Amino acid sequence: MDLNLAGKTALITGASKGIGRAIAVALAQEGCDLILVARDGVALNTLKAELLRRFSCSVTVFSGDMSQSADQDKLYETHGEIDILVNNAGAIPAGSLNAADEDQWRRAWDLKVYGYINLCRLYLTALQRRGSGVIVNVIGNSGERVNPNYIMGSSGNAALMAMTRALGAKSPEYGVRVLGVNPGVTATERAETMVRSYSQTRFGTPDRGAEILADMNLPFGRMAKPEEVADLVTFLASDRARYISGTIVTIDGGSANRNF
Repeated sequence: MDLNLAGKTALITGASKGIGRAIAVALAQEGCDLILVARDGVALNTLKAELLRRFSCSVTVFSGDMSQSADQDKLYETHGEIDILVNNAGAIPAGSLNAADEDQWRRAWDLKVYGYINLCRLYLTALQRRGSGVIVNVIGNSGERVNPNYIMGSSGNAALMAMTRALGAKSPEYGVRVLGVNPGVTATERAETMVRSYSQTRFGTPDRGAEILADMNLPFGRMAKPEEVADLVTFLASDRARYISGTIVTIDGGSANRNF
């Protein structure tokens, strides 16, 4: 299936590892030129070298903190001409309502929530002027499967889902699509750290992850693979999904609807 992505320029935030890295590989495989954004410049340059070795594409790296408006503005000023924006940076910590104070709430949202909002504001305006383009927001299924012990993440993701739907309803009037992807628990470094932490808390040792995973009652008995999320993002960014906008596609094996 030709996705007609060859020669298009995609900007991916949080590209140095996990889902973002997998998205970079998937888009490069389709012939996209890439702008990779993350705080870890060393990891970005390592990924750049790998992509240039494996695929025929150009790769540019931008080391910056997408929780900071100055870095967001600098990114746009430096790389304002793109076809695809993938907002992916951000990891909001777990905790109940009172487990974090106001400053912690604001710090948690600066990257994942306001980072997405600000980059959408910058790039959507430019894409609308040109009359084409796609924004894919990688959000998270906790926005629909709300959890009082992950209330910062659930609340932030729910807000991003609403924003994505609202923008994606209007943007086709200007030839632009905005949509979202809600991954469930995905086998990234962050998830592995989470499982070790739960194991330490419950059993006093970090190496009983298999029992933690069994208790999580995951669909198909496993987490999602980053490559599976990346394949979905790549399809949604392509012309094969050209009539999809204002939609959130959940990729969690049905977890958001499991009540057992």
